Amino acid sequence: MKAGIVGLPNVGKSTLFNCLSNAKAQSANFPFCTIEPNIGVVNVPDPRLEKLESLVNPERVIPCTVDIVDIAGLVKGASKGEGLGNQFLGNIRETDAILHVLRCFEDENIIHVDGSIDPIRDKETIDIELQLKDLETAEKKLEKVKRASRTGNKEAQKEEAVLIKIKEGLEASISVRAIDLTASEREEFVGPMQFITDKPVMYVCNVDDRSAVSGNEFVEKVKAAVASENAEVLVLAVGTEADINELDDYEERQMFLEDLGLDEPGSAKLIRSAYKLLNLQTYFTAGVKEVRAWTIPIGATAPQAAGVIHTDFEKGFIRAEVIKYEDYAQFGSEAKVKEAGKLSVEGKEYVVSDGDVMHFRFNV
Repeated sequence: MKAGIVGLPNVGKSTLFNCLSNAKAQSANFPFCTIEPNIGVVNVPDPRLEKLESLVNPERVIPCTVDIVDIAGLVKGASKGEGLGNQFLGNIRETDAILHVLRCFEDENIIHVDGSIDPIRDKETIDIELQLKDLETAEKKLEKVKRASRTGNKEAQKEEAVLIKIKEGLEASISVRAIDLTASEREEFVGPMQFITDKPVMYVCNVDDRSAVSGNEFVEKVKAAVASENAEVLVLAVGTEADINELDDYEERQMFLEDLGLDEPGSAKLIRSAYKLLNLQTYFTAGVKEVRAWTIPIGATAPQAAGVIHTDFEKGFIRAEVIKYEDYAQFGSEAKVKEAGKLSVEGKEYVVSDGDVMHFRFNV
């Protein structure tokens, strides 16, 4: 699962990518610095994993990861191929969620592609280009569906009605994710189309260090502008985070964060938020050989969770022994959890909860 970092040129995308992934994507004060998309595999920070490590003392610990993609900056006219538009739109279509970086700081030493700081204008620039590309996709599909609809094909008539709604919404500058459609319409007709503006989005407000805790007037404008989108807004001093990331000493990092009034790096919050944005959750396996976090979709059943380890586990699933993370942390070991009667045995219908510590029984 991939989350793509998008935004106008020079808003801090590559700096954020470097900060998150420790990869060194080129970062410079001019547009189109990132041409090929950089992909970083990022560990998902999880205090629960650290707690299990301290209790079990395993030989190794493996966290969950999420792929972060740094995508070239977009400009007006991208939907018609301006700048690196076609490449940008192709790269973003391959991601599962969008981290939209908005510049919310003044700095005369860093040029803005439009000459002034206005995150709402910047957001609208990208929204319009993505909506225009989706409109092109919807219109092409609608032409085909209309021909089938005229023959009396009931399924085509249903799809035509949905596509007309989408076309009208996009023409009114409403992203697909915000158009009023039923869950079944989305699953049957919208999902397969892979509309760019249907992807879940999080707005990352890139601020100066003075605004890292409480934001600023630019951030407030962004929050007001996206209130109807049901989208998360995260405030991050990207440049400062990058400086913290360069420090090798843990105590120095903590002092730097405390001076800013932060209890943890904002990048850690962003990674966890991106993980949730991708509709993902974690379960754990814990033994002396290995304590490991496993990534599954929210709503996954026990056999599906087992299949993440190995397909044979899902095929031959018999049962799952489940300990709630809170019980494991409270009692301190699997043996003590069992003594307390807190271990449950679950079958194929069990829906895994975030944080479950699981052991699978299977037969191939």
